[in-house]
Amino acid sequence: MTTTNANLHENGKKPKFIVDFMLGRLAKWLRILGYDTVYANKTSAENIVLASLKENRVLVTRNTRLSRKRAWKLVLIKSDKFLEQIAQIARELKLHLSEKDFFTRCTFCNNELMAVEDRESVKAKVPEYVFKTQGKFSACSHCGRIYWAGTHSDLLSKTLKKASLIK
Repeated sequence: MTTTNANLHENGKKPKFIVDFMLGRLAKWLRILGYDTVYANKTSAENIVLASLKENRVLVTRNTRLSRKRAWKLVLIKSDKFLEQIAQIARELKLHLSEKDFFTRCTFCNNELMAVEDRESVKAKVPEYVFKTQGKFSACSHCGRIYWAGTHSDLLSKTLKKASLIK
């Protein structure tokens, strides 16, 4: 895979992932980091591999039997710790994590988040304190969840910097 930007596939897009049932926490974290990630928690091994091939998704698994199947691309996760799992994926796929991509996908349904133009439209959907202290909100057009940059944004950046995953 040769490309001018190591964060892109040969088709010019960021990698997409399909994560098996053993790695639900990792699937959520890949979404937090801004990656299109399908969590295949109720899908057969054959269908996971088929989806990987049909949708050009990197198959991420801890299942050594599943890792012997022919996927589009595969990462066999070695660690139980999610930061080490993210580091392994970044290393093997030569990804460069970028803070501008963080919190751009819904952590529940995987759809892209959209900026909320009218703050007042979310007033009844978020805690009063959050509405008073946050200036910007994002929303998932699919499931309706509302997101904002709370202290978790800074904590994520600090954690990833400490783990040498971002600069």
